[in-house]
Amino acid sequence: MNDSKEMVYGRIPVLECLKARRRRPSRLYVLVTAHGIEEVLAAAKGVPVEHVDRLMLDRMTHSAIHQGVVLETELAPVLDLQDLLEGDLAEDAFVVLLDSVEDPHNFGAIARSAAACGASGLIFAKDRSAPLSPTAVKAAAGAMDWINLIRVTNLARSIETLKKAGFWVAALDADAGKTLWDADLSGRIALVVGNEGEGIRRLVREKCDFAVSIPLVGAITSLNASVSAGIALAECRRRRWIKEKTRG
Repeated sequence: MNDSKEMVYGRIPVLECLKARRRRPSRLYVLVTAHGIEEVLAAAKGVPVEHVDRLMLDRMTHSAIHQGVVLETELAPVLDLQDLLEGDLAEDAFVVLLDSVEDPHNFGAIARSAAACGASGLIFAKDRSAPLSPTAVKAAAGAMDWINLIRVTNLARSIETLKKAGFWVAALDADAGKTLWDADLSGRIALVVGNEGEGIRRLVREKCDFAVSIPLVGAITSLNASVSAGIALAECRRRRWIKEKTRG
């Protein structure tokens, strides 16, 4: 397969990729015995469809769970940070920065939460980050095609750029004294999520304006990166929903 193409597999990821139309699909492969994929086929209007056996789909996906549908398409579009900042950003836009999040399942899950909660972008470094792999795309369950993906060379410098654009930068840190519930999340906010094991790197942490923790009770005292990010993103969305409701 051409290096500029990738295989998206699974019914929801394929359907969302087709619906978003942010990249050009070249061919849809469907299991000859597949049922219940009418919505996928309808979204694939104009895309060549090839009915194949399970062995071929297994080879295409390296035996991943494909649910009988595989889409050959262009790579997901990746922006520069400046592309995002020069776009139509709201005064209370919020974004997510991933500092060395290396697990593709976490990467995909955070992308899904970011898209679902209305984040303006998902920012990640060129190095020390999970690649935009089929595994991450599958974990995102279609969200990769609905969220702005921004790849940067240096995360610390990117934080400085965000600050100049009016963003306050909040680090998610389990040891922070200020809780997420008490933090001021109004205006433009950038949430920084750290590595699954080591957390946020020192240099990146020093660039943040403040840190927040998620108040937990009981025997469980920590959450994984994607769950923490999902909670923080939902809180950002909740604050904005309240503001919108008050206005209207």
